[in-house]
Amino acid sequence: VQLVESGGGLVQPGGSLTLSCEAVGFTLDDNAMGWFRQAPGREREGVACVSPTGRSTYVANAMKGRFAVSRDVAKNTVYLQMSNLKPEDTATYYCAADRNPRFRICLLNEYEFDLWGQGTLVTVSS
Repeated sequence: VQLVESGGGLVQPGGSLTLSCEAVGFTLDDNAMGWFRQAPGREREGVACVSPTGRSTYVANAMKGRFAVSRDVAKNTVYLQMSNLKPEDTATYYCAADRNPRFRICLLNEYEFDLWGQGTLVTVSS
């Protein structure tokens, strides 16, 4: 059972990037999924999440309008679409699963999530 992230890399300011997170060994159904990030010297922060049913999503205020989260149940994969990237978006991005969700919505609180991916580095620089 694991989460496998991909899609990180170097992108110029103003560019776009899509991260993928494949769930291996379990299905997305009935699990809330989230994206978090951690920049060097900073605490990990929540980015976005999708509810257990997939019917609702949430994006942190600092990223609203630039980031979006979605899932493809057929591919058992969650995506983080990022646009208009800024140098301050540089961080390691982590995918996480809440396999025992308490609510129908997702909570962007890292303590709700019990399974984490290895992280993928996103660098925004010219």
